[in-house]
Amino acid sequence: QVQVVESGGGLVQAGGSLRLSCTASGRIFSWYAMGWFRQAPGKEREFVATISRSGDITDYGDSVKGRFSISRDNAKNAVYLQMNSLKPEDTAVYYCASPRSTLGISRRVEAYDYWGQGTQVTVSS
Repeated sequence: QVQVVESGGGLVQAGGSLRLSCTASGRIFSWYAMGWFRQAPGKEREFVATISRSGDITDYGDSVKGRFSISRDNAKNAVYLQMNSLKPEDTAVYYCASPRSTLGISRRVEAYDYWGQGTQVTVSS
């Protein structure tokens, strides 16, 4: 069974930073890209960032580009999301996800089969 677990969420003031962590088990981690998504109340799940299996290619949603950074450590089966210059609009539940296919990265929710439980990020003004 594939298990994905996020951690690191919390309450932070606008302009502050948080670092989210995610671990995945039950598959060969280094064969797969990984993604971060978020969902705010009343909104659909939104793409945040993704990283290729080698870590050489990354992609970001427009709303977080320049502020967030995704990275991975395949030796630890871990992926991270460094969030800087946080805004109240970033408030959401953040999800880590592992895709169905070993081929490439994707922005699509539908490309991901395995999801973590979510971790709450709240940015106050």
